[in-house]
Amino acid sequence: MNEDIQFIIDSAKESMDNAIQHLIKQFSNIRAGKASPAMLGSVMVDYYGSQTPLSQVANVNTPDGRTITVQPWEKGMLQEIERGIAYANLGFNPMNNGDTIIINVPPLTEERRKDLGKQAKAEAEDAKVGVRNARKDANNDIKKVDGVSEDLQKNAEADIQTLTDNCSKRIEELLATKDKEIMTV
Repeated sequence: MNEDIQFIIDSAKESMDNAIQHLIKQFSNIRAGKASPAMLGSVMVDYYGSQTPLSQVANVNTPDGRTITVQPWEKGMLQEIERGIAYANLGFNPMNNGDTIIINVPPLTEERRKDLGKQAKAEAEDAKVGVRNARKDANNDIKKVDGVSEDLQKNAEADIQTLTDNCSKRIEELLATKDKEIMTV
């Protein structure tokens, strides 16, 4: 197979894999009942004027299945961390005891579970769009390669379609797993 075409296929595969990795990361931020440090993964804190991930300014732990504790490395960061958690709009009510921030993770209501299911579906659809865009870009790039036979073009496009189908199937599997996790009481 032509080197240029192989490079295009490899690039498309990498883009599709990145879409799936991003989906997995987004799913880890969607709460499914049990407390986990990943639930605060999207929280950014104003650390001396720059937005910094919470994990870089504090220690985040889960002493039990219903509690998250945030222990800042500098006591002066407590208010900023509280503000960052509130601003992330995760539905948590942080409590500051002067040393640590304690977040009680309430059990999910049926309505909240349905909302999280919708959010998971939206994230999965975004991932599918990313995969389809990678397919479109790859097919356009294949058509631009000079001196390639029509058969080779068709074979390359078929390979990319196979990659697309496999990635879409993987996204559906991830969504089904996450949906089951969300709906389990």
